[in-house]
Amino acid sequence: MKIPLLILTLTPLILSAQAQEKSTTLAKGTVIELFDGKTLKGWKKVGGTGQFKVEDGCIVGFGKNAKKGNTFLRTEQTYGDFELTFEFKFDDRSGNSGIMFRAEQKPSKNGNGRVFGYQCEGDNKDRSWTAGLYDEARRGWIFPKKLGKKEADIKQCKDFTTQGNKLFKWDDWNTIVIRCEGNHIQTWLNGEKRVDFVDKNKKHDTREGFFGLQVHQGKSCNVRWRKLTLKQL
Repeated sequence: MKIPLLILTLTPLILSAQAQEKSTTLAKGTVIELFDGKTLKGWKKVGGTGQFKVEDGCIVGFGKNAKKGNTFLRTEQTYGDFELTFEFKFDDRSGNSGIMFRAEQKPSKNGNGRVFGYQCEGDNKDRSWTAGLYDEARRGWIFPKKLGKKEADIKQCKDFTTQGNKLFKWDDWNTIVIRCEGNHIQTWLNGEKRVDFVDKNKKHDTREGFFGLQVHQGKSCNVRWRKLTLKQL
């Protein structure tokens, strides 16, 4: 089933991310821009040694020989049920990426604890699993099931790769949608559904957390995000 790339059909109230931080509850249907297109206000860097900057209305994630684990630019605010629409592209295919959602950090004295939780994948390999569902620092791949040895799991991985290679634009912007309502998680890539998952694992079924843009540790990473628009469900 396809959905339109532009999901916002009404004209709801638009708020800045900074205004949202002052509110504990958003009215249903409220829309906010998580990124103002000019600054990184409302965001902070945690994790490894990767870097982030604003350039041409985009958040650019980059790093050379990034160490100390993956680096994330995370929102200062947390979110529960939402529909997030954003655009994503690789400047080159040198490094893996993704976006955390409903994510958390392990406690630490310096406030730089390990980030964990759900991640919408940004895959730089021919495997092309962008918009797949990964569980960072917990369960690993949720959909598709990378380690599954059953014939159905193997087919699922192959079909996911075939669809990803058809949909993903290596040299242009890609529109990704993440929708979370209760324990129901869905993703779309350029208008086609990629993930439709109900998390029945009570230990890891996370209902609220922050967003985090990822620069994966390694020799190099160069990625971009823009137009990060969140609708309250």
